[in-house]
Amino acid sequence: MGEVKHEAVIKAPREQVFAYINDYHNVPDYFFGVSRFQPLTDQTSGAGATFETALKVGPKELKSTLKCTDWVENELIELVSTSGFGASTTWRTADGAEAGTTTLAVVFTYTLPGGLAGKLLSPLMGPFAEQAVKHSENKIRDAVEG
Repeated sequence: MGEVKHEAVIKAPREQVFAYINDYHNVPDYFFGVSRFQPLTDQTSGAGATFETALKVGPKELKSTLKCTDWVENELIELVSTSGFGASTTWRTADGAEAGTTTLAVVFTYTLPGGLAGKLLSPLMGPFAEQAVKHSENKIRDAVEG
């Protein structure tokens, strides 16, 4: 299993940062490699919301179903894979040290498939995950900072 942790300060109020991350329409815009993020349930926010996703890593498209397993408004979003590519993402937002700023913490974990696919993806996935999380921070920052 691999894991990437990242923390950043964004010059925008926590509610604004959380709202942007929480809107499933924005996920392909800010999360590097995500080509599809579609709801499978009528509920599109909060614990229980479920999504079909596709993540492009090098020449391979990894599909999975993600379920929001934990959600606290303006504080926490946790998405966990229930089928397909094994991954989870936890987004935490908190008021920053300076007024009007947000501390954003992201943890992305993944499990590679077995066999040849896993061997082929192994050297790609670590650098990809690092790039994806940093790219996400920059895209979120661009979208919410005034």
